[in-house]
This record gives sequence, structure tokens and C-alpha cells, in this order.
Amino acid sequence: MHLFKVATAMVALASGTDAAVRQLPRPASCSGVANFRYQYKLEPGWSAMKIAGGLKQVRTIVWDTEGNMLVSQNTRGISVHTFGDNGCINSTTMLISGNQINHGLSITPDGKTLYASSETTLWSWAYDPLTRKISNQKTIVRGMSTGIHSSRTVAVVPQQPNLVLLQVGSNSNFDMASQQPGTGRAIVKIFDASKAPSNGFNYNTEGEVYGYGLRNEIGFTADPNGVFWGVENSGDDFARTENGQRRDIHIDNPAEKLNNLTVGDPLTVRNAWYGYPTCFSVWNPANFPNSNLKTGSHFVVSPNSSYNDATCNGRAVAPRLTFQAHSAPIANTFDSDAKNMYVTFHGSWNRQPATGFKVVQIPFTKLANGTYEPVAPADSMTGYKDIFSAPNPGSCTANGLTMSNCFRLTAAAWDPAGRGLFVGSDNSAEGEIYVLTPN
Repeated sequence: MHLFKVATAMVALASGTDAAVRQLPRPASCSGVANFRYQYKLEPGWSAMKIAGGLKQVRTIVWDTEGNMLVSQNTRGISVHTFGDNGCINSTTMLISGNQINHGLSITPDGKTLYASSETTLWSWAYDPLTRKISNQKTIVRGMSTGIHSSRTVAVVPQQPNLVLLQVGSNSNFDMASQQPGTGRAIVKIFDASKAPSNGFNYNTEGEVYGYGLRNEIGFTADPNGVFWGVENSGDDFARTENGQRRDIHIDNPAEKLNNLTVGDPLTVRNAWYGYPTCFSVWNPANFPNSNLKTGSHFVVSPNSSYNDATCNGRAVAPRLTFQAHSAPIANTFDSDAKNMYVTFHGSWNRQPATGFKVVQIPFTKLANGTYEPVAPADSMTGYKDIFSAPNPGSCTANGLTMSNCFRLTAAAWDPAGRGLFVGSDNSAEGEIYVLTPN
């Protein structure tokens, strides 16, 4: 039995058959779309407009080959939105209705296969971007663990689109059992969807380990070379015990991470370990006196003679860049020429004053060998800058996952039609989508 109600009626709109997406203007406003629900602050050189509202907990945005926008709405399903020549949305249809859909959404480069996830299951559908209809639902992966992190991010490997990456976070702050990849937690696995059995792969026992020791790698995206970059939410309420002294470090440590998930060939890297649940990254070195730790270094919460900071820095893959503790990065994306990565910060309850509630820009560069790297060194605390944020993030509340007196930023997707960066908010009061455009 199919788990979802599939839309059978579509609004008929003309759409081109050319491979290139038509370019659209960024409108100043759109008829019928209310003002921003929450106040915001913009970096000079950027403009912002609200292109959609009245949605439910926007989590992920992807584009099909016709330039239509597909949106994962937590517990509602997948909606598809078309655009008129003025750049505004001119039709919206629920493509998949189902309260199990909660976050993950990806589409193959040819636009013909769609993937979406619940907390426990990954499905695929055949998708037609011209008619915006789906068919042939399949279960690709089942049996993902439930726990405190319910979002499941999925991404198609662009250079081999039968392969999909699928993530599961930890089930606690310190999920010690996740040191074993067989638990299927704090991990990103890779599956060949073309070989999925009729009832789907078992997440814990099948597929291959892409990377583990990733507490909650909730966002990842590929650069133009197909190298995946992930953003990781780290732990809460940390204290460091050293020489019998316990010191609270939770305000500024541990850092959130930007990980290069494919150091080497993205089709062959496997079993990379990123440190969790024993190794964490430094944001503010001032919390570690009498040490040589820098921003981005790994540390342990209770170092001893047999397992200490040096152990972690010798064994775990280091982050390429780090973010302020408790920023809660959710999604990341590159602009059209990969000169910048953009990351949405959901905001966190575990810091006073609060932090996050913003979109940041990370300058990237293409090296002589053709690889892409952040401009800033790994130990930088200034490797990114705010471009869009709550006016005073420190005054924002974060009651539960989505309730707040500010927007809760989630989805990030660069528009192939040239309007800029589309950003979602999953505040439970209203799901919104904004367009941020560099002037």
C-alpha cells in the first residue's frame, strides 16, 4: 500500500523544454504574500523579499530541471511551486501529502527521480518536471533509528546519481554506542538506489559507511567537483574536567563544524571518522588554558594519559572550518560559481545570550589544482560573515525545535533562475521562504 496521497490534479502552465532554466527577475514583492513575519537585519549590498508564506515548517528546498521549486514541509509533505514571468509563484500543488515526511529531499540531475524521507524511511518516485507528477513509489532504505534527532538528510551523488547519501544523527548528547557504525547513528551512509531490494535496504546493516563520528550532520552539499561539504551540530551543556577541576565551557564550546566529507575521491572515500562521541572541536581557545589548542582543534571533555586532546587530533578528521557554538547550522549551499557557500543557522536554546538565527556567507576559492576550499584558514574565527539575521539574535528564544519570537532558518538553495538565495524558516507560527539577492 502506498503511504502517501499523490496529487492527481495539476494547474496547467506552459513550461519550456530547454535544458537551461529560464532566467527570472527578483520581484520587489508578490501579490497575496504577507510581509515578513519577523524583523530582520541585512548586510549592506543585499536585499531581501518574502516570496512565500502560510507554509508549514519549511525544511528543504530543491529545484527541478524546469526551474520549479519543490519544498519539504515537516509533517505536511512535498509541495511544488511554479513561477510566472514576474518571478513570483503562480501555482502551488501538494505533490506528496503525508505527515511522515519531515526533512530530507533530493532530486537527480536529470530531474527524473525524487527522494524524500521520514524519520525511519527513504522513498523514491519517478518524477516528470514537465507535468509535475510522480509515480512508482519505492522504498529505498528502512529501519533508521528514532531519537532526539529526527531529521534525515538525503543527497544524490551528482557524478553517479544512482548513489545517495543518507544521514542519521545521534540519539543523545553523548551517544557512546555510536562509536560503532553498526548502530546506524551519528553517521552518513551511502546506498546504491538502483540495487535496492523490494522492501528497501536496512539502514543499520546494509549500505556502506561514508563517514561516522558525526553527531548530527544535518546539512551537506556538493561543490562543482562533486565533493561534499557538511555542517554539523555539536553538543550541549559541556564542562571540561582536567586535573581534578571541572570547568563549565558550554557558552562558547564545542564549536559547530564545516566538514569536508570527501577528502579525496567522493566515489571511493569510506569509513572516515570525524570524532564524535569522544572528540569535539574548539571554538573559543580561552576555555582551554595551558594548552596549545586553537579554534578548530579537537579536544576531549576529560583528558587522561591514555586518551587526550592529542589522541583526537591524531585520529579524527579535523573540521575545515568551525562556527560559534550553538549556532545550529541546518543547510548549506553554494552560489552559481562556488565563490561562496551559504549556511542557515537555526539558533539554539543552549547559550545565553542566544546565537544563530541568521544566514552566513563563507568565501570559497578554486585552487590551482582545481579543488575548492574556504578562503579562511581552519583556525579562523572570522571565516564567515552574517548577511541576514534577526536584529538582535541574543534576544531570540528557542523553545522546542521550531517555536521562537524570531525566524528559525532552515532551507538554503541557490536559484537557477538567477534571483539569488532562497531561504526557509520553520517557525511553527508560519513557514516562510525568503529570497536574498546580492545587489
